[in-house]
Formats: sequence, structure tokens, C-alpha cells
Amino acid sequence: MGTVTPRSVLRYETWTLQPDREPDAEPVLYAMQCAVDGETSPTSEDFAEPQDWVLRHCGQNPSHHTYREIITRPWRTWRQP
Repeated sequence: MGTVTPRSVLRYETWTLQPDREPDAEPVLYAMQCAVDGETSPTSEDFAEPQDWVLRHCGQNPSHHTYREIITRPWRTWRQP
């Protein structure tokens, strides 16, 4: 008999991805960024705080009319049986 050589075994699996809503998940965080000067609001679990920042920022900078919403949302994956 000849020499035995190792072989590769490939296994395809199905994974699921979804927002993490488990009790120990990190919180969803919100922030806003001024598209004119790049200044960013503090991050908060409550969207009202970044929204208030936008209103103060545009009040102090009347030519700043465009903003970006930044959402940090935890996600999780698991292998389906």
C-alpha cells in the first residue's frame, strides 16, 4: 500500500445575522455630525440629546444646514443547526 495523506474536509454552514436584542447586548447609540465642519455631537442612548445638539449647533452656525445621523447598533451571528 501507498502512503496515506491527509485530506481536507469542507463543510458549508448556514449563519444568521440580526440585531442583538439579548438582555446583555450593548445599547444602541446615536450621534449627529455636521456635514459642514465635521463636528460631532456627544453619543447617547437617547436620540433627543444629539437632536438637541443639532439645534444648538445650527443656532450658533446659521449656515450649517446638513447633518449626518450616526447609529451604532450591536449585531450578533449564530450558526443554524
